[in-house]
Amino acid sequence: MHEENGNGVSIKPNDTVTVTIMHHIVEVQHMEKENHKANIRKLDKDRYLHLDTGEIKKFDHIENRQQSYNSLTQTFKRLRYLINNNFTGKGNELHVTLTYKDNMTDPKRLYKDFDKFIKRLRYAYRDKSSIDYICVVEPQERGAWHCHLLLRFNDLDNVFIPSNDLADMWEHGFIKIKSLKDVDNIGAYLSAYLADVELTEDNLTDVYKAGDQIKVKESKGKKYIKGGRLHLYPPGINIYRKSRGIVEPERRKMQFADIKKVVGSVKPHYYKKVVFERDDFENTIQYLQYNTKRNK
Repeated sequence: MHEENGNGVSIKPNDTVTVTIMHHIVEVQHMEKENHKANIRKLDKDRYLHLDTGEIKKFDHIENRQQSYNSLTQTFKRLRYLINNNFTGKGNELHVTLTYKDNMTDPKRLYKDFDKFIKRLRYAYRDKSSIDYICVVEPQERGAWHCHLLLRFNDLDNVFIPSNDLADMWEHGFIKIKSLKDVDNIGAYLSAYLADVELTEDNLTDVYKAGDQIKVKESKGKKYIKGGRLHLYPPGINIYRKSRGIVEPERRKMQFADIKKVVGSVKPHYYKKVVFERDDFENTIQYLQYNTKRNK
């Protein structure tokens, strides 16, 4: 698999695309070869039935870093969709980081502590507003864990919570509160924050790799290793949790020529092409993203 970024869009007007609508962010996906038929039936966690041949085969469970990386990138993609469909930077939304004063290395404990925290917060606001959330865990190089929390106070237009009040509810260490009002793509902002790591002399030769080479990007004068933190997530970990009020985005099938009915005159601000190669099979997927808050 390899990726290309740039402006080499090769989607024809009459090509069928999948459009994901997330408020002011719209993503177009075009798959060169698309399979509309289910070829397998899952029997249990280890086996599946191949419907064309009748053979029973075993699933390929994650065995190495590359497989783990591919699974994590798909998880972060779903997470970006959820975030952008439910958080737009309004005054009733907050980004809260919950950390420990000690080197807490047990992600299971983190979720237990978070459950207690969110119950205390909801109880404190029981007469003011219902609260929805997305909670994402983040590993550190030293083995410690903390979590990033997106909060939405559904019945308020604006929300302000003193840091000390939240710290008292958390009980385990430090908290940081950030407004989201100046972020026009919260999903990309938070997933990059969680997955990438700053490039330094100390980690320049380390194995922060997705495949065979380090991918570096630059932002605000600093360089970051793309996906450099993903190797810290153990296989099978539940990276995020969400409340019931967090909903999946709308997805539509349409001809590419009809995308203007959705985004108007807005031009795409992001393009990526991914080429998958396995044995004698190859497929190309193209992604376009439109952000109606940006220049039209």
